[in-house]
This record gives sequence, C-alpha cells and structure tokens, in this order.
Amino acid sequence: TDRADLKVLNIPKPPDNRSDGTTGFEDLDKKELKLDFLRSLFSRTLGLSPGEKVLDELSLEGVASYIQSGKCKNVICMVGAGISTSAGIPDFRSPGTGLYANLQHYNLPYPEAIFQIDYFKKHPEPFFALARELYPGQFKPTLCHYFIRMLKDKGILKRCYSQNIDTLERVAGLEGEDLIEAHGTFHTSHCVSQFCSKEYSMAWMKDKIFSEVIPKCDACNSLVKPGQFSLRTALHCCFYVSDFPNCDLLIIMGTSLQVQPFASLVSRVPKNCPRVLINMEKTGQASFAAGLLGFGGGLDFDSDGAYRDVVYLSTCDDGCMALADLLGWKAELEELVKREHAAIDSKDASKKDATANQSSECSDKSSPGPEARKSDYQ
Repeated sequence: TDRADLKVLNIPKPPDNRSDGTTGFEDLDKKELKLDFLRSLFSRTLGLSPGEKVLDELSLEGVASYIQSGKCKNVICMVGAGISTSAGIPDFRSPGTGLYANLQHYNLPYPEAIFQIDYFKKHPEPFFALARELYPGQFKPTLCHYFIRMLKDKGILKRCYSQNIDTLERVAGLEGEDLIEAHGTFHTSHCVSQFCSKEYSMAWMKDKIFSEVIPKCDACNSLVKPGQFSLRTALHCCFYVSDFPNCDLLIIMGTSLQVQPFASLVSRVPKNCPRVLINMEKTGQASFAAGLLGFGGGLDFDSDGAYRDVVYLSTCDDGCMALADLLGWKAELEELVKREHAAIDSKDASKKDATANQSSECSDKSSPGPEARKSDYQ
C-alpha cells in the first residue's frame, strides 16, 4: 500500500522519511505502548474497572446478541493463516505439514521472520519460495472468508486486516477500502529502496516468481517485494489514527498473534470493545510482566476480571458457521459459498477449455495435412 492508497482510505499522510531512514511511526509505536502500560498499571493498582461490560455473556451467544442489537456497526477482523487451511493452504506451525516446517531448509530463525522486511533484505529466498506455493489463482476462499464478506454485505465491516498473502479475501469479494494486507499483496510490487520505490506489475512479479529468479529493480538493482509499503506505513496510520479507536467489535481468527506490530494492535480498540478469538488454541494472553515490554495483545479469557474477551476453540470455518447460525445467517452463508465456488469452478473450466483449444490448434498447424503425408510415400 503506497501513499496514494492512504489518500483513498482517507488516512492522514504519514510523516516524511527522516534522515535515519525511519518514518516516525516507530517512535509513535513506543509512546503508545508506554501509555497503554501506564493506563493498565494505574487501573490495576487502584482496582478500577477497565471498561464497561457490553456483552450479556462472554460467549459466542453473547457476541451474536450484541451484533443483533444494532449497536455493533464497526467490526474489524484481524486474520492469519488459519483462515485458509481448509482451502488446502498449510498454516505456519503444524508439525511436519506447516509452512514453517516446509521451509526449514532455509534455516529461518522463527516462522514470522519470513515477513519481516529486515530479514527479507538479507534473505529473500524463503519469501519467494512461499510465494510460489501460495500464488493467487490456485485456491478457493473458505467459509470463513465468505463470512467476512457477509459482514461487509450486512454493512457492519469496518475493515479486514490480513496477515496472509494468498489474496483469498479479494477473491471472496473484499476490495479497496475493505482490506489491508499487512504483509503485502501480489497486485502491486515495489523496490524496497526508500530512494527508489519503483512500482512493478503483477504480471512482472509472477514471471519472476515462477522462473525462480529473485526479483531485482531494473532502476537501482535493489530487491523488489510485493506490497512493500503496507506494514510500516499504511498499517500504522490506520491503526493509530482511524479504525481501531472507533471499533465496536474485534474478531480475531486463525492467527497466533506473534508478529509485531500486528499482534499488539488488539489492545488499540476502546476499553469497552468486545474481542472474540476464533482459533484452534488460546493466544494473545499477555502476562502483566509481558505488558511491561509491550508484547502480546493482553486478551483475558479466564481471570476474575474478564469482562469483554470471548474465545471459541475450533477451526475458523466451524467458528464462523456457529456464529452465523446464532445470527440466523447460516442458510445465507451456505448459499453464498456454494454460489461463489460454482462461479470459480465455471471460470476455471472455461480457462482449461480455452487452453485445450489453443493446444489443439497449435497441434493441427504443426501436423502435416493428408496430401503432405501422402507425398511422403511417393
């Protein structure tokens, strides 16, 4: 996401790059973390209530009731690799089958390093190996993707923030202002040099990825990466200035909440904003000591003081279907998935037929005709 995209999103322009190569948002990040800690310390020390209780009960039923009340108008979804596993895309951490296990021969220091720009500049190979595996057009969106689409269609989705690079949110119907892709998108690519930043097309990047050539800028010879400007520029602007302070329901799905600054953003919503985690395991529960360092999301499911956080342990698809059922949206969601998948299958079949016809025509042109074959025996 570049500065033009920020204008489209009505997000204030980020400060100009400073002489040290930073944007100024790094300092803002540190200040916000310190303020969050001081607020938490003050509240805990004096025994003050952290916020108003909005949900009738801390359950998926309570979340559904809140959505149906009409008070929930600005839903933010934060999603990770777990929402795409039922599409056939491995997640990061599953032993033996996860993407991290498949990339072990690159000696990644930890799974999330593959998306961090400093690591990418030194070791781009793992990112592009992953890009070949996840390149758009090879998978269909999951039920979870279409549930997010339904939130949009119902007029209550503020935005979806995705850590994924598979673009399945776009295939499911999110576009433009609906979506921020935290680790980039294949739709546009940029030179990583802040002094160049030349933009490249999706077709150019696809050719490089599948020819197994590390993409280099033809202007300055620096690396080129899909969606280079999304994380430290657009995300910080959105998170701190626009979306999160106005969020009235945060839905977190399929993420381990390990990558910063993405993970810490669950604490940027108002103190009375309900937060629901749909995941295979609990995550984002920061201890008070960890809060000193600004790590984790500080989700609280189990303490006596828990008042707004809900966890539903299941696959993302099952969790979304359970919530849709409680909302009375189940049949509509099932029909949406069926219709959209049928449209994708039809489009794929048409492409295959067109390719087969082209191959047949080329074969006919290269084969000798009857007269030519007859002359061979004369």
